[in-house]
Order: sequence, then structure tokens, then C-alpha cells
Amino acid sequence: MSAPASSLTGRTALVTGGRNGIGRAIVDALRARGAHVLIGGRDAEALADRAAELGPGVSAFAADVTDADAIDLAFRRARDQGHVPDVLVNNVGVRDRRGIADLDTEAFARLVHADLTSVYDVTRGFLRGATAAGVTPRTIVTVSSVAALRGRAGDVGYAAAKAGIDGMTRSLAAELGPQGCRVNSVAPGTIVTESNADLLTDARINDVVRTRTALGRWGQPEEVASTVAFLAGDESSFITGQTIVVDGGLSVLF
Repeated sequence: MSAPASSLTGRTALVTGGRNGIGRAIVDALRARGAHVLIGGRDAEALADRAAELGPGVSAFAADVTDADAIDLAFRRARDQGHVPDVLVNNVGVRDRRGIADLDTEAFARLVHADLTSVYDVTRGFLRGATAAGVTPRTIVTVSSVAALRGRAGDVGYAAAKAGIDGMTRSLAAELGPQGCRVNSVAPGTIVTESNADLLTDARINDVVRTRTALGRWGQPEEVASTVAFLAGDESSFITGQTIVVDGGLSVLF
């Protein structure tokens, strides 16, 4: 059964990394359910253009999430404009497909900072901002990855960071549950996005998708976004501390 079109009416949602790929689809899904959406990203001009393209109900949230001061400033600017999010979708993620022989400690730390520490910093800013404004934080959904569940050679940093996301999700769910805030993560598998452009034309990867995914195909960003929107709304009111895998069955095949 599809979610009511108005299921997020009256809510304000921040989607980090909301301009492209899965993030863009999440923005569209939350808007369709009635939320006012703050589109997060580093390029203020591009965000403004995207917000203008989408029209009323969308605002820009310009910040480099690896910069804690920039995050705080963006939350203050949003609040000054009357937008205090009660829904947070952490979607920013970068990839460095190198194994331990090539990914030095400094590069590993940068990757973990971008994919894990930044989620922690944005979440802290979200909670502080809501509390200061007297707004009840309702839901936090973080985009993880099937890489947190399945091993893949040459992707050690990304897998470690995403596994950290799922662990943090469970602990935050336990901590914030008494306040009425639910915390979940969504773990996509092989999804057609700009960041996977090189893999989409890789014959070996496509053979893996065809033979090692139960549904035998790539997933679409909208299929991840609909799950995120479900977790953001009241239809999932008794779900917290979970990682929902959206991978077409990739993680269940032996």
C-alpha cells in the first residue's frame, strides 16, 4: 500500500547530499509526501538553482559536512529563515575504491571523516537545533551500504565507515528512543547513480549483478528513496534501530 501523499505534511526534512543520485530521489520522495525539504550540499549556487527548479517547499542548506563550523552556520541560517528540521536524512558519502596496500592511514581517515564522522556532526547539529527551537526531533535516517554487510576487496575504508553508520544507528536509537525520536539506516546495493557510472559499463560487475542479485538487475534511486520516505513518516512508527537492506537480494545469496 502506498504512503498517503500528505504523510509528511507539516514536517521539515534536511537531506544532506541532496542534489544528485539517491539524495535527489529522496528529496523528491519527501516533497511528494508534503515535507518542506532542505537540500544539503557544498555548492551554494547549484543548490539555489535546484531549489528554484523545484519551487515552493524547498530550500538550500549549503555546507561542507566535513567542516563542523560550516554545519553549525548552515543550521543557524536555516533557523533564521524559519526552517528547523525535525527529520534528518544523512546521505553524504564519498568512495575511495582502494585496498589496504594502497589506502594509506591519512586517506583512510579522510574517508571515515567524510562518511562517518560528518554524519555524527550533522546529527549533533540537528538535535541541538531542534532542542533550542523547541522542536521535537522525529526521525533520523542514514544511508548506509550493503558494503557494511558484505566483504569486497579493495573497498576497505568505505565498508568500515558504513559499518560504523549501522552501529551508530543502533546506539542512537537506544539513546533517543525515550525522547520519541526514531533512528534507522538504509543499506542500498547496486544502484544506478552518477557515482557508479564506471561500474555500469563494467562487464564483470554487470555479470555479478545479473548472477549474484536475486532480482538480477541494478536498482534505481527511487527504490531507495521510497524506503527512506517510509522510515521518515509515521507509517513506520514502531521501527527504530534497524538497517533496512535495499539490494535486490544481493546480500542473501550464498
